Amino acid sequence: MKVDKNRLAMIIGIVLAVGGVACAVVAFLMPEPEASGVDFPQIPSSVASEAVYSDLTGLEIAADKKTAPAYCVQTPNGLDGGRPQAGLDQAGVVFEAIAEAGITRFAAIYQDPTSAVIGPIRSLRLYYLQWDTPFDCTIVHAGGADDAIAAVRNGGYKDLTENYTYMYRGTAGNRLWNNLFTTSALLARMNSDRGYGGSEIQGFTRMNPEEARRDLVDALAVEKLEITKPSDNDTDVMTSKVSGMAIRFGGIASFNVSYSYNAATNSYLRSYENGVAHDVYVCPESDLGTVNPEGSCTLQQLSPAVVVAMVVSEKKAWDNYHEDITTLGSGVAYVFQNGYAIKGRWEKNTVADQIRFYDESGTEIALIPGQTFVEAVPDYGSVDY
Repeated sequence: MKVDKNRLAMIIGIVLAVGGVACAVVAFLMPEPEASGVDFPQIPSSVASEAVYSDLTGLEIAADKKTAPAYCVQTPNGLDGGRPQAGLDQAGVVFEAIAEAGITRFAAIYQDPTSAVIGPIRSLRLYYLQWDTPFDCTIVHAGGADDAIAAVRNGGYKDLTENYTYMYRGTAGNRLWNNLFTTSALLARMNSDRGYGGSEIQGFTRMNPEEARRDLVDALAVEKLEITKPSDNDTDVMTSKVSGMAIRFGGIASFNVSYSYNAATNSYLRSYENGVAHDVYVCPESDLGTVNPEGSCTLQQLSPAVVVAMVVSEKKAWDNYHEDITTLGSGVAYVFQNGYAIKGRWEKNTVADQIRFYDESGTEIALIPGQTFVEAVPDYGSVDY
């Protein structure tokens, strides 16, 4: 059949014109983004294929930093000079657990830090070491429990125990025995001197930054458009909007903590149970030599992007003083990010494996990028929100 080209062109023109009018009508009827009352974060149209993300934090980093050396620093939190800590703001992941007598301690994991002061530094426990292992870090400590020291010596770990070539004692009088510090420059020199090389970090499962922004958009839409979330019952995934939470370790009240969600920064402001902000010394990004943080750094409240509370089986160790914490297996977990709480479980199969988090439906939870605090809450403690 012969086709009239002029007639065909006319038909195509009409179709395109009608389509254009339809699109214009839809665009006219749809409200502008700002008119909806939802202040959505801007999402880039694409992420460059060459983007490199930290295995520790999930944040975008320079390609040459991907395998930079990592350090797991045992950091006290006692009232006997452990506070305020220095450089803790730069740790990508921080584990908190009871070290002894109800007093909590941190295993703070750094990769390529720049802080002029890091510490104080205290002794190691076996459970901190087992949490540290997947990060392929140098274990930075000042002695430790017998089982932890034996595991470090026999397990092929990169190890830096109390050493005055790469550590120093601060001179502030109120620190008492919690006055052992190091610096980013000293750690880098130690890593080079000992030929430890870089770290192949096995991090938590993370969203990339664009995925995290989209997740935040979803959270804002749920809140501002009042979309119904799954209910809290035995079959649905429990996802609740929460403004804050309290972590009680079941021991001394002064070591309990609370977190308050800051929507402006999408982070959680950390405080002690009495409401006092947990401030740490934020130190200059330079090599100042061996200095006291009190005279060289400024105080700032800790505000991680993610807080995970995992319930662990815990009891007194054989000496009835130290703690015995089960790190392998699984237990209840709560993930707090983007202003929401997700209840589920944690799982760690071997010492070499990283901890994974799952919601109540069995779907793995990807953490958003940024500093992450992991609270090891004894089964006799509580997580309230």
